[in-house]
Amino acid sequence: MEIAKLGEFGLIDRLTKDIKPNNESTKYGVGDDCAVLHYPDSEVLVTTDMLMEGVHFDLTYIDLQHLGWKSAMVNISDIFAMNGTPRQMTVSLALSKRFSVEDIEQFYSGLRMACDKWGVDVIGGDTTSSYTGLAISITCIGEARKEDIIYRNGAKETDLVCVSGDLGAAYMGLQLLEREKAVYYQMVEEAKKKSASSGSPASIPDFQPDFAGKEYLLQRQLKTEARGDIINKLREAGIRPTAMMDISDGLSSELMHICKQSKVGCRIFEKQIPIDYQTAVMAEELNMNVTTCALNGGEDYELLFTVPIGDHEKIQDMEDVKLIGHITNQSLGHILVTRDDQEFELKAQGWNPL
Repeated sequence: MEIAKLGEFGLIDRLTKDIKPNNESTKYGVGDDCAVLHYPDSEVLVTTDMLMEGVHFDLTYIDLQHLGWKSAMVNISDIFAMNGTPRQMTVSLALSKRFSVEDIEQFYSGLRMACDKWGVDVIGGDTTSSYTGLAISITCIGEARKEDIIYRNGAKETDLVCVSGDLGAAYMGLQLLEREKAVYYQMVEEAKKKSASSGSPASIPDFQPDFAGKEYLLQRQLKTEARGDIINKLREAGIRPTAMMDISDGLSSELMHICKQSKVGCRIFEKQIPIDYQTAVMAEELNMNVTTCALNGGEDYELLFTVPIGDHEKIQDMEDVKLIGHITNQSLGHILVTRDDQEFELKAQGWNPL
């Protein structure tokens, strides 16, 4: 069905007709000029992300349901990175005529699955036309007690530097998808050349991408997970990080953000950086340095945080959390210690969209 057949409000009604608020702070959601929220005893957290086709995603290899899931999760992740609880979300889309109503329903189904996982209410947004592809703008609203909010500027000397999960897999998943996309387009070009020389219609051969043994890398790239489970584990263990953020642009960039805003240095150890086996294998296949991928790849959406040194034993006992270094005096710089004990100045070389 063409979107124009429904119109803006018809499309909104179709996408949101069965949405029912789950949070007490959602007093009124979709259906009026504004949503109405009420937070009597906590601070309100607000984060916004814009995702542009051709810059942040490629519809050649991500379907709209996965894109909806990922679009929601990257915003939910920001709320967790402040030690908050995500509550509401607004969704704005700019759509070209190549998208059908059913396409956008697929996008919304993925987005709502992500929201349902973390109890987030979809409370509004906007739709408009686009001449340059799909644009997605999402705002996520959360809450936290004033004393619980964790900023990037709280790291202190001797604090331990920790990360959740493993790093570099999402970037390797992207490289895998780009490789297979290049193979496909090469086949298409060869078919076109053959057609032109023979005068017969082009016959595009069936193409099956080679993803065998790389499923984890695809999952990390296409089905992003916000680490609210780690936030819950930290609370249960009685650990309050001194600084925290999620890893969207790469470990090196995010660690430099914390150091800059906290006015400290850091010392991290290459051998401590958590890397999955599939990530290492893929990096070797592509003749890439796996540590560089883990430091600079981005889109891991794991949590990077610092904790007081007194929490050392608690952190060591925590599943899916790795201690990778410690905070130092600002004068000592930002150091990466390699596996052979060489020292290099850490550089912020993560992804930059501008």
